[in-house]
Amino acid sequence: MDMTRVAEQGLVLLGCGKMGSAMLAGWLEHGLPPASVWVIDPFPSDWLKAQGVNINAPLPESPAVVLVAVKPQMMGEALPAIQALGGGSSLFISVAAGTSIAAFESVLGRDTPIIRAMPNTPAAIRQGITALIGNAHTSETDMEQAENLLAAVGQTVRLEDEAQMDAVTGLSGSGPAYVFHLIETLAAAGAAHGLPAELAMKLAKSTVAGAGALAMASDEDPAQLRINVTSPNGTTQAALEVLMHQETGFPDLLHRAVKAATNRSKELSRE
Repeated sequence: MDMTRVAEQGLVLLGCGKMGSAMLAGWLEHGLPPASVWVIDPFPSDWLKAQGVNINAPLPESPAVVLVAVKPQMMGEALPAIQALGGGSSLFISVAAGTSIAAFESVLGRDTPIIRAMPNTPAAIRQGITALIGNAHTSETDMEQAENLLAAVGQTVRLEDEAQMDAVTGLSGSGPAYVFHLIETLAAAGAAHGLPAELAMKLAKSTVAGAGALAMASDEDPAQLRINVTSPNGTTQAALEVLMHQETGFPDLLHRAVKAATNRSKELSRE
């Protein structure tokens, strides 16, 4: 991970909660000097204070990157601290859900390169995936810089249009919660059929984690992996006849779940 430009010109991190801390930890591990980082956070954690970065100190005039990682409801209060950096050479990256590029342009100016990004919570263990989209003033170099920084917490993908961000929110942004609920209910079902609760939970967690890892590592797509473990008239087929039912199984259920989250994302971005 090339941090040369950021190390030379500085990086401003606005907000250092769970997501900001995960990213900062990744950057520091990849060699970004703590002295090159300025963090603005009203309640800095003990962990942050121990990192040697500049906390709530006067900002550099022209940092390479300003990364916005505050909660959406704090945005109005936080943005004035970085407004003066807009319109220059600084690249702005936002990982704040629901805040549009247009909202940033209204504060920072349309000639400011702005990238909107949507990471997800597995970023906390460097297993996240982040979708990115830039405004008209964003160069290829800017996109590569953003991907470079966000690679510290997992994979990255580029979107073709900002409107796709709502569906990304519904799928990968909110998606970890769907998987956590799958683990919960899978374990509960095992317990209901005679397994001790602790054992059922261990089996459920390992099964979901292992299947996910296999899906990532395999050259075969998930549909083929499913076929591979489904013996004719066997136990897996019996379960899949329930789960793959078009009206009562996963196809309709997950479609409705992702649709609900996507629609709510659209509503929040209009508020």
